[in-house]
This record gives sequence, structure tokens and C-alpha cells, in this order.
Amino acid sequence: MHRDFLMEFAALEKPVQRRVFETFEKFTGATHAGVHLEKLTHQRDPRIRTIRITDFWRGVVLKADRGDGYLLLKVLPHDKANDWAAKHRASVNAATQGVEIRNDVALERASRSLKALAADEPRRLFADRSDKVLRSLGIEEEILPIIRLLPDEAHLEALHRVLPEQQFDVLVGLASGMEPAEIDREIVRAYVRAAAPTSVEQPADGLVSAMARARGRVALVSGPDELLEILERPFDAWRIFLHPAQYRVAYRESYNGPARVTGGPGTGKTVVALHRASHLARRLPADAPDGSILLTTASEDLAAELERCLALLVTDRRIRAKVRVVTVDALAAEVLRRSGGGAPSKVLFQQHAILARWGRVARRIDAGFTDLFLDQEWRQVVLAQSIESAEQYLRAPRTGRGRAIGTAERARLWRVVAAFEEELRRAGELTFLQVCARAARALDEADDRPFRHVVIDEAQDLHPVQWRFLRALVAPGPDDLFLAGDPHQRIYGNKVSLRSLGIQVVGRSSRLRVNYRTTQEILSWSASLLTGERPDDMDGGEDSLAGYHSTLHGAHPEAHGHVDKAEEIRALVARVKDWTASGVSPEDIGVAVRTVRLGRDIAQALERNGMPAHVLGDATAPGVRVGTMHRMKGLEFRCVAVAGVSDGLLPLPGAITPEETDPLQHREDLSSELSLLFVACTRAREALLVSWHGAPSAFLDPVIPTRSPAR
Repeated sequence: MHRDFLMEFAALEKPVQRRVFETFEKFTGATHAGVHLEKLTHQRDPRIRTIRITDFWRGVVLKADRGDGYLLLKVLPHDKANDWAAKHRASVNAATQGVEIRNDVALERASRSLKALAADEPRRLFADRSDKVLRSLGIEEEILPIIRLLPDEAHLEALHRVLPEQQFDVLVGLASGMEPAEIDREIVRAYVRAAAPTSVEQPADGLVSAMARARGRVALVSGPDELLEILERPFDAWRIFLHPAQYRVAYRESYNGPARVTGGPGTGKTVVALHRASHLARRLPADAPDGSILLTTASEDLAAELERCLALLVTDRRIRAKVRVVTVDALAAEVLRRSGGGAPSKVLFQQHAILARWGRVARRIDAGFTDLFLDQEWRQVVLAQSIESAEQYLRAPRTGRGRAIGTAERARLWRVVAAFEEELRRAGELTFLQVCARAARALDEADDRPFRHVVIDEAQDLHPVQWRFLRALVAPGPDDLFLAGDPHQRIYGNKVSLRSLGIQVVGRSSRLRVNYRTTQEILSWSASLLTGERPDDMDGGEDSLAGYHSTLHGAHPEAHGHVDKAEEIRALVARVKDWTASGVSPEDIGVAVRTVRLGRDIAQALERNGMPAHVLGDATAPGVRVGTMHRMKGLEFRCVAVAGVSDGLLPLPGAITPEETDPLQHREDLSSELSLLFVACTRAREALLVSWHGAPSAFLDPVIPTRSPAR
């Protein structure tokens, strides 16, 4: 079954879906299945046939030259099915040996257009790459002349639906600056390593083997029961179709230590984490206790989504019970209570309450430091390095802190830290980071390692203290830690060096580059917000979005300004009405905001207009999902409105360290706020609306022509 077949099946009405299944159930049960297939006249590939589903609908099937191998390609209205079947052709990629489908007619048309353009356009996108290099990466001989005519990336992108997918991935990588050796390793070899084993008991057929090698676009189905199981949940295609790069990472037999996967939004990092947890659970010995594997993240909303998706992926209850899903902080609190290590009567988790405590202590001691500076110094230096005494603090490096302080200032600052921690102790209070630190210490002291494997999603948002706790949960060894994250989506400003924490991922790191969630239009618009951003990769290097692209296309994002907040909310409500009227369910619509107050105002406006709304973080309820940008992390929706992207709201002034206090931290805070906007925009799969009232945020400068209130 081809991925496109399942996507088209999902859009059919239920009675037609039943007829599709019945047709192919009979097809697989027939002794001579080929008799149900119809040839066309004047077609490019005689192996591509059609099959009747109803008087209106037909399926398109690729039949292998020999044996009983068939590939379900499309399900379309009668005339469109015949037209598609006549124009397309199957072939085997020379580098990956996987099956590819191309539109010969469209390629010929593109070739004629590019030849006409070439007379007036001297530029050539791949002039510096030889035919030999291109062939070695799987570019076919008959496609080379077309590639040689491309003047720029825009014309390459225009061939997205025309070129075979594997070859398009290779060309995008080259156009983005990747070296051939890097493409061979990350793209070509990924297809080869991810090839599914074939158990065809018949004379070898190149096409049958090529189908098995096209993982990510082709799923092997052995009978009607397996077919029904897939067709019953067509929207959950991620369970079945993993891109070869995803499959190679998720289903590697074993890693000799911690492993990491990175990639931009929508590249399937969470999917890989879920499949990795499933793979590890299936490999456990039969006597392994339930909950032997931890699947964790920082956000409660994302943890709930991981729980839901894992239940879809792992339907065997016995295997599902081997994996526990819980947030890092909730697990740390549980470990601390269980250890008898002094569980607090109250955990401070709201930042404004922590800053208020710092402010009171600083005023009492007259230290000369702001509450924000003190809190950042405590989190990024004291807690990050497990400092417990003035002597340790005086010697500690302050890498990443932008304001230099001398020995006398350090001594004065430590007095404030000691007073702050003492005040918390007397009140029976701890912050979540302190809970994690104490839980890690309790595990180390008891030599208690409660999990065999730990899988971590959204790894970039964790603090060094949380990493020490995770490291303490599992004994060092093969497959101990598996990390999934994206440094471009770091929204909490936590700076981490994995190797300094005893987590060595060198030689066991992979990067995903293909987005399967967000359209290229939304992706390009959102990525342009990050102009010049090169975040660290948590291991001493820099992360890059080079080669990052989407397989999907759709409408361009919209950006609109409004005179005031009331007008912006009215326009947003009208747009949500339009989305629901077009068939989008309220639960598939997300509204992202920077402040809780604006989110509640929008939710109330939606409710007043007869549309149910659910504020993320409140009790689960049906309706449009409204939440802060932080809450949106890890979630996705068909349609997303990002509201309140206004000057004075984003970046949020209270989240920014004054430049005169710490210029480096000031830049880090701005980067975190920009990442929040990037995260919010890339939650959208099909439609994105960005709005503001008053003057727009300076963050929108790269994507809107001028900064004026209304646009």
C-alpha cells in the first residue's frame, strides 16, 4: 500500500471506504488476482492497472511482472484514475533500489518550459555537481537533462510533485548546501538501511523487492486482516509509514549508549520517540516488570498526547504496560516522596512567585542585584553545577553569563542565595528544579535505577538538573537514554552540555530533514522568522536547518493587523467560524497566545459566538484548543491562529533581562521569545493566521513589509 492511497482513502465517505475494503478483500482472496485489473490504452507503463470500486470510484494498482506482488497506488474518481494511470510510470532507483513513481507527462512538459527559460537565464543550480556525483546519489539518466536546466531553488521546488520523491530529497539537500557524502549518509543510505525484509516465495522480481525497499512510502500488507487494521485508522498513518531516516533511527537494533535525534518542527521526532519506545518494549524479556521503560517530556499536555499516541501504536496491552508515560517533574516528585528524602509541603512552580521571593530576600540584604538576575544566576550557575557552598561558587565558571562579577560581588551574591534557600527550607517549599536535584541524589545514594530504558521527547527544554535526574534513572549501558529534540524550539533558555553531564551521544546522533506535518508555505514563512539564528546543539556544536523542507503544499500564511484587541478578537472568531464551516472540527483548530489573559478573552469570545473552546491546562473538554505558546509545544492542528503578536506583548517585557543588567542573557531571552513564535506557527498543518493589534512585534519584520498597525 502506497502512502498516497491511504491519504486519499481517509478523505472518502464511509460507504465508499467500505466498498474499497470489500474490493481489495475479494482481490486478495482471488486465485488469479490479476483478472480483476484492467489495462489502459496509450499508457506509459503497462504494469499500472485500474480496478473498479464503484461506478464512480476506481483504484490504481501497480502489478509486478511476475508473482503476486501488487502496490495499491491511488483511489480516485473514474476519469481521474484512468488519467493518472496513463501518465505515470514506475521504476527502481539506482542508488536505493526502492520503487519510485513519476509523472512522465508532467516531466516532459517541465523540460520544454525549462528549455525555453534557459535561453534567457544563464544561471544553473547544479552547475558545480558532475553527472557522476548526481548518478551516485540516485538521479536517473533521463532526469539529468531536466536537472541541468534548473536555474534556482524556486524552480526545483516547482517540480516537487513531478520528480520521484527520493530524487527530490537528494536535490533539495544539494541545493541547501549539503555535501554529497552527507547526503549519501543521511538520505540515500537511510533508504537502503530501512528496507523491509521481503518473504516472497516465488521467482525474484525486481519490482517486488523494490516495493519492500520503499519504506516510508510503501507498507507491506499480507492479507485482509492486516489491511483492515490499517484502513480503520487512516489518519494515523504515522503508525505505518516512517520515512527511511525515521525508521533507521527508531528501529536500530541497539545503540551502544545514549542516542539522539534532532530535526525541525514536523520532522517526526516525537513519532521516532514513540516507535523507539515500542521497539524497546517488544525486545524486553518476558519477565521484565511493567513500567520498565520510561517515555517522558517536560509538558503535561505533551505527556497526555504521548500517552494517547502510544495506545494507538502499541495495541497489545501486555507490551503497552511495559512503557510508563509521565513528565520529568512529576516523576521526580514521586521518587523524592518514595525515598523519604524530605518531600516539600509545597512546590513553587510559578515563576512570578519565585521572583517575588528573590525580590524580598534581595531587599532585606540590600545586595544590589535584581530579582531576575539572581534567579538566573541561581538556575544557570548554582543549580546547573550542583554548587552547595560559597567556596564552590567562588571557583565556579560562569560560562554563558553576560555580566562579569568580581570576588567581592560573588561573595555578596552567595549570601543572597543562601538566604533564599534558607527561606524556602523554613517555609517547607522547593522549586521543581530542587525537587529534581534531590530526587537524583536519592537515586544515586540508594543505587536505585528504576528503568531499563529512558526515552525523552522535547529534550532541548530540559535543565541540567533534570538531565542529572534522568541520568540517575537508568544504569549506563546500551540503549539507556534516547533523546529527541530541536534546538531551534528551545523556549526556556536552558543551556546544556550533555557530555559534561555524562551523556555521550557522539557517533550516535541523527538529524531529520523532511517535514511531514506543515506545508512548505507555512514552513518557509516560519523559518524566515529565524534569520541568522544558529542555536547550540546541546553538545558543543551548532544546529542548522539546512536541507529542511516539507513534502506538503497549501495556502500561504496570512498576517493581519488590527486597531485594537477587540477588533483582533472579532476577526479571529470570524476566521474560526470559516474554518469550522469548511469542515474542520473545533478540536483540529488551535489558538496560540503569549499570555493566559488574552487566551481566556479569546476563549470567552468563541463561547459567546456558539463555538466551544477548551483552554489548555484546564479540565479536558471538547472545542477549539486555546493556549499559551508554551502549552502548544509538541501539539499540532489542521488550522492555527497565533494572536497578539504585538509590540509590547511579544517579546513579553517581563521575560527579557534588561540589556544593561546582562547583555548576553538579554540576547538569550530574546531568542527564547522568538523560538516561542516559531513553535506556535509550526503547530499548523494546513492553515496559519498570525494577527496583532496596535503595532506588530519586531519579530515579524522579516515576513511583513512594514510595521504598521493594520495590514
